[in-house]
Amino acid sequence: MPTNAAPDLAALLPPLVRLPVHVQGEAGLPPEGIEREDVLAAEVPVALVFNGISHAVMMATPQDIEDFALGFALSEGILDAVGDCRGIEAEAVDATAAGLPEGMPGIEVRLEISTRAFERLKGRRRSLAGRTGCGVCGVESFAALDLTPVPLPTPGWLAQVDLPTVLRGFGQMPPRQRLNAEAGAIHAAAWATPDGTVSDVLEDVGRHNALDKLIGRLAREGRLGTPGFVLLSSRGSHELVRKCARVGIPAMATISAPTAMGVQMAKASGVRLWGLCRAPRGVLYTP
Repeated sequence: MPTNAAPDLAALLPPLVRLPVHVQGEAGLPPEGIEREDVLAAEVPVALVFNGISHAVMMATPQDIEDFALGFALSEGILDAVGDCRGIEAEAVDATAAGLPEGMPGIEVRLEISTRAFERLKGRRRSLAGRTGCGVCGVESFAALDLTPVPLPTPGWLAQVDLPTVLRGFGQMPPRQRLNAEAGAIHAAAWATPDGTVSDVLEDVGRHNALDKLIGRLAREGRLGTPGFVLLSSRGSHELVRKCARVGIPAMATISAPTAMGVQMAKASGVRLWGLCRAPRGVLYTP
């Protein structure tokens, strides 16, 4: 699948931003505090445009943007398969051109998708204004909130995703969460094989975005559908479970607790759900 990221994207919109701050109350500092440089996570509006029509604007970390766009399209049911995407092009848009406040540029991601997928998208299109950490922004009615479970078959290896395996995976994540190590406030989604070996870690200020980036990475590399499970540095909310189920991922584990609806969705979808995974403890909410 062809992609084309503008060469100035990373230079114009780095994932981390350094800003001067005034620190007070820290041990060893004078009462008046000191001036220091702090590293913060970048958060920029990302417009997702399908066949020339803008569908959603999400706030995201400007890194792995093509993975994010493809993962979003798959996990939200816009595309049935990676082959429905003919190409992706990402471009930085300065604040003036985007109609945004000065100093707040954005990113436009243009996806060319199959006629079948586009016709379906137009049939259910709605305005969606995304915010960090929000999974249902822009839904105008209960009817528009799609909570229909996506039942998954139970693979033979699923029972291998036990507590030692899950904790083994989480133990490999911190050294690979490079953005969070510098700035904090950044979620991660990781892919692990059934024995708990982590192969990919994708980061973003939004937990949904991090998962979409991971899904997009797996899809672009032809690994979506291979045995493995997801690890998330977040709570297990219903939309994260649903995203996994929609793309055929039968197991996920989270550092924090799930929501009650997250557990309901996991049960209805056949997703093996671990939560509160902090060594040596973990809670299995669905078998």
